[in-house]
Amino acid sequence: MLVSNARGSSPFVIVCDHASNRIPEQYGDLGLSHIERVSHIAWDPGALAVSRALSEQLDAPLVQSTVSRLIIDCNRELGAPDLIWTLSENTRIAANENLGEEERAFRITHFHRPFHASIETLLEARRHAGQETILICMHSFTPVYRGVARPWPIGLIHGLDQRFTRALFDALKDSDPALDVGWNEPYAALNGVTLTLEKHGDGRGLDATMVEIRHDEILEPAGVAMWSARLARCFQTARLARRRAMAV
Repeated sequence: MLVSNARGSSPFVIVCDHASNRIPEQYGDLGLSHIERVSHIAWDPGALAVSRALSEQLDAPLVQSTVSRLIIDCNRELGAPDLIWTLSENTRIAANENLGEEERAFRITHFHRPFHASIETLLEARRHAGQETILICMHSFTPVYRGVARPWPIGLIHGLDQRFTRALFDALKDSDPALDVGWNEPYAALNGVTLTLEKHGDGRGLDATMVEIRHDEILEPAGVAMWSARLARCFQTARLARRRAMAV
């Protein structure tokens, strides 16, 4: 895991669960081709670039994973069947099949737990300092899944508390009424994809949301710049809307 700008003054904290497609040397190539190792099955393309741009624009701390989700998915519960992927869409990850308990425990101890511990350490430091914190979990998704096109350029997913996510949805629609913003798309909490959001957001009583951008929108610098600027504005708008609502 890597924490950047830990002392950022922003109320926003950015977390990028699937920032890296790095496979540690001891695992070789997991039996996968280069194309597979740089594809979406290994990470969330574009998500880290947007996260870094948001961190800079907002002066926000950023916590990013540094290992591929093919090693372990840091956004899954420890008991989840897809904590360590053996099949991603149509791609078999044979090297992950029939893992022994020792290897499973090694990956949890060296990759999964340190990632979440880093988030907790950062959030606890902010709590002690009396800093307002709004948690933003940044992801990207594929334009097509199992042959079905996904129409939304952006989707928002909420945890147990949907109020900040609703305020962000409204801000995005106000910024462009024609924008197709997915609500709990392309996934929802029921799909088991909100560990980070719920553990560190809902678990601490923080305003929080999960942002999914269709990755063809953010593979080039122009798209990263456009979406990071739009999101930075809309995060601020949503924050002000929440503050007004709480003051009533």
